[in-house]
Amino acid sequence: MNTLSRREALHIGATAAALALPLGAAAIEDGGKKAKVLVAGGHPDDPESGCGGLIALYTASGHEVVNLYLTRGEAGIPGKTHAEAAAIRTAEAEAACRVLGARARFAGQVDGATEVNAAQYDVVREIMGEESPDIVYTHWPIDTHRDHRAMSYLIYDAWLKKGREFELFYFEVESGVQTQHFSPAHYIDISTVEAKKREACYLHESQRPDGFYGLHSEMHAFRGREGGCRLAEGFIRHKLNRSALS
Repeated sequence: MNTLSRREALHIGATAAALALPLGAAAIEDGGKKAKVLVAGGHPDDPESGCGGLIALYTASGHEVVNLYLTRGEAGIPGKTHAEAAAIRTAEAEAACRVLGARARFAGQVDGATEVNAAQYDVVREIMGEESPDIVYTHWPIDTHRDHRAMSYLIYDAWLKKGREFELFYFEVESGVQTQHFSPAHYIDISTVEAKKREACYLHESQRPDGFYGLHSEMHAFRGREGGCRLAEGFIRHKLNRSALS
């Protein structure tokens, strides 16, 4: 009987994950409907840089995607007032969403001054109720940027309060610089849609995309090697999603 080495077995498992349909979508389609997906980031450009390939795959398959931004990037452009920066970065986010086929929504907090408190928990829970997503992606909570951590905690609380009724996944941004200790278990092959992700990210001109996208290009190649494909995005699925318990 032929046996696989540990390395071969790991490679086959990773390849299967990397070549799968967008996470969670197949099961929802089996129920006769398309998925409603929400990607929650701290600032304009976070959903695009963390999940741009996955978003493009979802929308190409006919699923609905909403990019929820905790802030409008008010503190993100040197020399601009908060109002000026917010206007620029809101327009950039909306343009990037058009490229990816997503819809932009903003949660109303201020870049660099985000809060995690009872009132803000209520705001995000209300948004989740209005959008009623099937699947949600947000920042991994161990992150050097406090706004990323804030969004992650707010989404997690909404997931708990709503009885874990949506699938919860985590994504990474600028790993090693911002996201820390991220070990994905799911890899999505974005080789066919990386150009669309790049286009969306480069619409965030105020954020000097040559800098942040360069790191993400390295991440794509690395996650691709882990996942057994050319380019990939990596994700962590919360172990207590309701479907995991059934």
